[in-house]
Amino acid sequence: MLDRQLLRNQPEVVRAKIARKGIEAPIDEFLLVDQEFRTLQVQVNEWQAESNAASKSIGALMAQGKKEEAEAAKATASTRKSQIQEGEHKLREIELQLHDIELKFPNLPHDSTPDGLTPEDNVEARDWGEQPTFSFAPEAHWEIGERLGMLDFPRGAKITGSGFPVYTGWGARLQRALISFMIDHQTQTRGYHEVYPPYLVNRESLIGTGNLPKFEEDLYRCDADELFLVPTAEVPVTNLYRDEILEYWQLPMKLAAYSACFRREAGSAGKDTRGLLRIHQFDKVELVKFSLPETSYEELELMVEDAESVLQALGLHYRVLLLCAGDMGDKGCKCYDLEVWSPGVGRYLEISSCTNFEDYQSRRAKIRFRREQGSKAEFVHILNGSGLATPRLYSALLETYQQEDGSIIIPEPLVPYVGTDCIEPAH
Repeated sequence: MLDRQLLRNQPEVVRAKIARKGIEAPIDEFLLVDQEFRTLQVQVNEWQAESNAASKSIGALMAQGKKEEAEAAKATASTRKSQIQEGEHKLREIELQLHDIELKFPNLPHDSTPDGLTPEDNVEARDWGEQPTFSFAPEAHWEIGERLGMLDFPRGAKITGSGFPVYTGWGARLQRALISFMIDHQTQTRGYHEVYPPYLVNRESLIGTGNLPKFEEDLYRCDADELFLVPTAEVPVTNLYRDEILEYWQLPMKLAAYSACFRREAGSAGKDTRGLLRIHQFDKVELVKFSLPETSYEELELMVEDAESVLQALGLHYRVLLLCAGDMGDKGCKCYDLEVWSPGVGRYLEISSCTNFEDYQSRRAKIRFRREQGSKAEFVHILNGSGLATPRLYSALLETYQQEDGSIIIPEPLVPYVGTDCIEPAH
């Protein structure tokens, strides 16, 4: 949510910045309703002043024996009281209408976010490592996983439907190892505080992070309880402090959380349907930061490094992209994507997005801080990033570390978690 005063006082600035995302925002609708709100507010204030004046005059008029004038003052006060009640009721209705309009506004891109509307306009910031080479034709991860008995897609489809894979044997163990390793890595070496959040959230939580109202069709919903399965741990972790005021000394607050994630991926039919590239249930370690406004862009760069450190520890080649305004999504001010190289598929796969939302989410969720006791509360800046999502990490690992004899080498940091340094074909 944007600052209402910014929308009122600099609508053309807002319009121009949002246009960089290739989006038309409801500026004119907001201004029209806001003018109605402010006009009525002025009128209600005038009625209140008239009512107060009339009420105060009644006693004096009665004392002076001016009974008719006193009765007239009573009538005026009564009329104004009725008008005030009706006006305040109308103001509440218009305020709700304004709030609904404000929820439709996307965030404004930061000046350092490059212009552009498509992925081709993104800017490569850097890469790390070398693309692996093979003396044989590398297999895709779904071929490796099924051959080694690590992945079972048909039985997942039988149990639930497409996009719900089953991990079995060493495959299940590797999945669990990745989650444990990433949580330990972020908490023990990168300074994050671990959180284990609920997998179900209420509507208010999704509004707070900006997932609602726009992305409702992508969510799995439990109608009986009016709850939603989390699309990412960003939602419950960000809302830990909804409607709260933090203290200056608490910031920056760095939280890491594992959760299963559930996404319907509405509108994505036919895209990356093989293997683990686009599934409806997956695991992810999420990184969330609550930051001081003046340091949030420094914290963004550090968060990107935190996500990169996982890929570096596992020896996987990747690149970092600075997204252009039009490819960044509605909520972000500035965003970096990490793309891991997947040799069996032969392309880079997005594996993490690290984004600074500034105060867009904190205004929606009412998360503020005070610099000192008695000072005015300010909105925190909120950032999040995947640290990392397991499906494409799992895919890249299988494809990068496949051997000609059909086995898979386990990277050294994962060996204590998996319990072996090599997964071999059954004989």
